[in-house]
Amino acid sequence: MPKYSINLRKRSPSRRLILLVAALIILILAGIVMARHAYDQGLKPVSDSQQSQVVTIESGSNTAQIAKLLASKRLIRSAWAFELYVHSKELGAKLQAGTYSFSPSEGTVSIIKTLSSGRVTTNLVTILPGRRLDQVRSDLINDGFSPASVDKALDPAQYANLPALAYKPAGASLEGLLYPDSFQRTADTDASVIIRESLVEMGTKLTPDLQAAFAAENLTTYQGLVLASIIENEVSRPTDRAQAAQVFMKRDRTGMMLGSDVTAFYGAILAGKAPSVTYDSPYNTRLHTGFPPTPISSVSDSSLQAAAHPAATDWLYFVAGDDGNTYFSTNLDDHNANVAKYCHKLCSQ
Repeated sequence: MPKYSINLRKRSPSRRLILLVAALIILILAGIVMARHAYDQGLKPVSDSQQSQVVTIESGSNTAQIAKLLASKRLIRSAWAFELYVHSKELGAKLQAGTYSFSPSEGTVSIIKTLSSGRVTTNLVTILPGRRLDQVRSDLINDGFSPASVDKALDPAQYANLPALAYKPAGASLEGLLYPDSFQRTADTDASVIIRESLVEMGTKLTPDLQAAFAAENLTTYQGLVLASIIENEVSRPTDRAQAAQVFMKRDRTGMMLGSDVTAFYGAILAGKAPSVTYDSPYNTRLHTGFPPTPISSVSDSSLQAAAHPAATDWLYFVAGDDGNTYFSTNLDDHNANVAKYCHKLCSQ
């Protein structure tokens, strides 16, 4: 038989495939280079402006929330570059809450270094949310203002032209009208400057839309402030506040007492007594129906929004748990069960 030889040749990759792979590698490398360039650019200062801005990092804020806040104030170029740098250096757990002063000329790395070291600014006066007017007074005195200048600064008469004062009943104090924030001070700053700036800021928060939302709930703007101050003190988590607003609104509309411990405490403290739910005052909503006559503290924007836009729920009770969560229910039996399960320390105070 004739012998046949079979020539088996390895097929080499086609030229087209080789070019495709090479092109893909080039694209990947180019992408890496471009991403690195964008990252490096994102860490650079926004501008050469040294004009400082006050920024308050709230407790519990995560890296993404901090980055978004700084980017919105145009203090950093890129939120994602901020996040990537923090994660690459494992600094997420080291970013500290507080009030800081930054300028656009600092750059992301410098800002992160300040945040991770907790170097808060010291030339600020802060009015905290949920503070009674007498507590604001003490805070200002502790900040170095004289008692006489603080008392004068808290006199509503000198701010009659400000929009926020238009909603205050005659004879009422500034309780609930001071917007909580941090304000710059110098050695020559008078306490009245701080109070005026706080009142001006509250005026900007009481927008026509917010007032219309209060009106839609059959509330005056001042009643909206009253409700917001109760919510501020009753509920710690902003995400729970709209539901708490719904509870109070439903109770008020059905003729039930609001049943708020914090209003009862306020009335007792105002009378120079120890906080008590049994002390009889116009503020004790465990003894009297309707809203208390004035707000009971300063209010944050989340409480204002909750009072203006109650949740579309049907709760009738709630209790603040020891874990910081708020537990809602539609009936007394479930409410008592929530109290027994979630509120041991707080409910025994």
